[in-house]
Amino acid sequence: MLPPSRQDYVSISLAGAGAGSYNNSKQWRRQSCWRKWKQLSRLQRSLILCVLVLLFICGIASYPTVTEHIRGNALCAAHPKHSSLSVSLKLNTTGGACLFLVFRNWRGAVIDTEQATKGTKDMENKDEPPANPEAKPSEESEAVREAFRHAWRGYKDFAWGHDELRPISKSYSEWFGLGLTLIDALDTMWIMGLKEEFEEAKAWVASELSFNRNVDVNLFESTIRILGGLLSTYHLTGDTLFLDKAKDIGSRLMPAFNTPSKIPYSDVNIGKGTAHPPRWTSDSTVAEVTSIQLEFRELSRLTQEPQYQASVAEIMQQVHKLDGKLDGLVPMFINTNSGQFTHQGIYTLGARADSYYEYLLKQWIQGGRKEDQLLEDYLQAMEGVKKNMLQKSSPNGLTFVGELSHGQFSPKMDHLVCFLPGTLALGAHFGLPADHMELAKELMETCYQMYVQMETGLSPEIVHFNMHQGSVRDIEVKLADRHNLLRPETVESLFYLYRFTKDHKYRQWGWEVLQNFNKYTKVSSGGFTSINNVRDPEYPSPRDKMESFFLGETLKYLYLLFSDEPDLISLDHYVFNTEAHPLPIWPASA
Repeated sequence: MLPPSRQDYVSISLAGAGAGSYNNSKQWRRQSCWRKWKQLSRLQRSLILCVLVLLFICGIASYPTVTEHIRGNALCAAHPKHSSLSVSLKLNTTGGACLFLVFRNWRGAVIDTEQATKGTKDMENKDEPPANPEAKPSEESEAVREAFRHAWRGYKDFAWGHDELRPISKSYSEWFGLGLTLIDALDTMWIMGLKEEFEEAKAWVASELSFNRNVDVNLFESTIRILGGLLSTYHLTGDTLFLDKAKDIGSRLMPAFNTPSKIPYSDVNIGKGTAHPPRWTSDSTVAEVTSIQLEFRELSRLTQEPQYQASVAEIMQQVHKLDGKLDGLVPMFINTNSGQFTHQGIYTLGARADSYYEYLLKQWIQGGRKEDQLLEDYLQAMEGVKKNMLQKSSPNGLTFVGELSHGQFSPKMDHLVCFLPGTLALGAHFGLPADHMELAKELMETCYQMYVQMETGLSPEIVHFNMHQGSVRDIEVKLADRHNLLRPETVESLFYLYRFTKDHKYRQWGWEVLQNFNKYTKVSSGGFTSINNVRDPEYPSPRDKMESFFLGETLKYLYLLFSDEPDLISLDHYVFNTEAHPLPIWPASA
């Protein structure tokens, strides 16, 4: 029998490779097999050996995941929804053969199959954190994607189209009835390359999202979450669906600015076109009226309709001129009738004032660093922080930002204040004083300690620092302050610090936070829940609520922290609003 001719494509049938009849003895069988082997061409023998080696390697690689495979999780289908499997076989005339197996994700990058599988395996146990505390960045990024998919699965199954998921009761809660979680998560899905989830959310926006509703919405929250989310998604995708929706909600929010002082009301009925303050006061919070500027400025730039930017610029002009500041620090409330600060003498970088300082810097960056008044107000405020609110704890000397009440210092610090390390680092990146970066690093350490000193490894909402000599621990937490709402501020600052310093400890700290979110807040049926007690690892007491910002901010910043793509939302081209929605920095000609 003549051997088959050499060729670049091969069809092998071992069953028909030989002919004839042989003795049944073992010796004749061995001789028969050897004779058949010799009859094969060199190319055929090479191909068979290559396949056998490949099967051997696959067997070793898949050994730890045999049980998962039995349950149906095939090794080569780790991410069936988000990847396409491409197999290619190359043969050459010298008889060599190579088999290439690759996964290609939505954005076109080639992902190593072993790492892709490892990332999923780490998250397989729904109630435990990823097993490897020293995970590689690619594994970390995939673990964040898996956390997002788990959160999204719960929202899709139990709260689709509603504002927020209640994962324990497998239900939902409404605030405005506008699908807040879905809109907040749009750009996160795009950035993570979650094509299937993004497309189903986009279909809901196109067919179901309507702002023609008789409902009161909070001006600040709807601006940063809905308007900001739609503008960001438009810029990332180029899809005018999102710009059209942004124009719609933006125009419906404008009645809030029809006040005697031009300081906007807190609430707007987007169906009736009316606005009003809260029932109990005519005040608005300073943070809310001064943290809508990035979004309305961008809406004017895109639509060429100046009224949006003019309205929010008027607010900044008035606040700039007001009395009642302390070294650039502002009170928490401002009256919509008089346009004056109220409840004066109380200063904080926490709730009701925090994002005022953030948006001073970010508006300056957004506008191409031309608006000197914004920069001056920001620099003055940071000097005010250093002069009036910065202290050290005992016994370990942690730098923290406290509060002032009528001249009395309080060592109270909200978790919200942990936005400040990232903001300081961002300013230093754009040429502001170098000591801003040094302070950012010190405060970043403090925010990390707010996590690591808790029994669950998760920060409480509010802490108090010990300042007395002889203190045993730096941080104390009152019973009413022990809850964790899945907030993003610490991982937000970790993202900025890592981007600018490349110090890998910030990634490690973020990885620990993600592990503890998975361990103490993950709900097996889908979603994550805020908890009541970060000091009780045995029963942290779930609150049965997943805030929209967990998908819109917390997981987005974690993903960007672990990404090795330096141009993935470059901080030289984008500025994040206070809900983590990236908006473009305006070109020099703007």
